[in-house]
Amino acid sequence: MERAYRVLRETWIDPEFPLSRNELPMVLDAILEMLDLEETAFTLKLVDDREIARLNREFLGCTGPTNILSFPADPDGEEESLGELALSVDTLARETRLYEQEPVVHLARLLAHGLLHLAGYDHGDEMYALTDAAVDRVLLEFAD
Repeated sequence: MERAYRVLRETWIDPEFPLSRNELPMVLDAILEMLDLEETAFTLKLVDDREIARLNREFLGCTGPTNILSFPADPDGEEESLGELALSVDTLARETRLYEQEPVVHLARLLAHGLLHLAGYDHGDEMYALTDAAVDRVLLEFAD
């Protein structure tokens, strides 16, 4: 199956996390299906803390690393993509241990949150409910 999204690995990936060539598409596909965004084009960049801190400073004026950043495409542009996500694999690993969550759960939460921002959602009850539903869908996929 041809996917509409691209994943760019721009840093070393800890084998402990569900970011392999097989696992990450399963997580993304489950989230996209649950959110009814299967045909959605976007780019996901897997970066380290140094790169996400640079992006955070450059585009949001914030200091330090964060877990995920969403860069929606220009709605007036000709591009058919929703935009781009940058996910810090360093912060993912750190937060997974800090929150004592399974890596796939935290990964699904961050990806769903970022994708919902790309799709035009802002923080609030609807976004949080959709994020939780996407995480539940991923857990069902990985339970099989």
